[in-house]
Amino acid sequence: MNDIINLQHGSGGEETAKLLNNIIFKHLENPILNQKHDGAFLDLQGKLAYSTDSYVISPIFFKGGNIGELAVNGTVNDLSMCGAEPKFLSLAFIIEEGFPMNDFEKIVLSIKKTAENAGVQIVTGDTKVVERGKGDKIYINTSGIGVVNPSADIKIQNIKAGDTILINAPIASHGMAVMSEREGLQFESDILSDTRNLNFIVKKLIDRFGSKIHFLRDATRGGLASILHEVVSEIGLGIDLFEEKIAVENSVKSACEMLGLDPVYVANEGVFACIADASVGGEILEILKSENQFAAKIGFVTADHPSKIIMESAFGGKHVVHALVGEQLPRIC
Repeated sequence: MNDIINLQHGSGGEETAKLLNNIIFKHLENPILNQKHDGAFLDLQGKLAYSTDSYVISPIFFKGGNIGELAVNGTVNDLSMCGAEPKFLSLAFIIEEGFPMNDFEKIVLSIKKTAENAGVQIVTGDTKVVERGKGDKIYINTSGIGVVNPSADIKIQNIKAGDTILINAPIASHGMAVMSEREGLQFESDILSDTRNLNFIVKKLIDRFGSKIHFLRDATRGGLASILHEVVSEIGLGIDLFEEKIAVENSVKSACEMLGLDPVYVANEGVFACIADASVGGEILEILKSENQFAAKIGFVTADHPSKIIMESAFGGKHVVHALVGEQLPRIC
């Protein structure tokens, strides 16, 4: 097989068959994908959730992950935020002519490992090759289907004043891992992307607390602040946050300061916000802390200042957390 991807690999002919058989089917094989049909025959029961996302990150390899790992975890997590147990993914590649075959195989192997870790199967997909200069190395689209947990009732309209807000991990690691790689920044310790699957911890929470969990959202593009702004703009209530409760790793904090960025607006790939009835906030925190010691209750929903997010600093000062204007970090996921 060639050392690079060429246009013949997208022609549908012999080279396409070699690419599919020698890399994609070889590494991602399972009984459904092995049928090599134009689609997948799935056996599912219950209410379903469906999600799709495209990944255009630059660079495609970064400390702690790569575009393939990101593509699987991103769609798995989107389904999880719907209260669903992810089951099946589709996988589509758009590859630029000249892309190294070894890099492509590394990405596919990462997809295989990440899907296995999340307990999902790749069951259908597509591969296209575009002319040199008409793409940027590789783009990936994943779509996913999951079965909604019968105990889940996750929707923004369920949020009410007094609800507690929790996060599961330190913020801004993914965005700064990508930016430090992109800008060639050096720090005392490596900044690693936080990309991970969230489906198992979310299932544990929903199984235990059911409809007392009112809302879940992973804090990807635009970071924590952006998803909370989505909340306050929809429900006509406000949010109070406590800055000292929102963990940021020291190296990540340094990188943000160097680049003039506020961590609450920086993308994450393994952080989610949970808004739940205050009566179960302590128990939820115990479960989250069992996986990450920096999980925290970071604030609460209030009727005092509708549609605004107010952040209280460690020194007692308060300021408004405004919605993100423009895009801080392009091509971050």
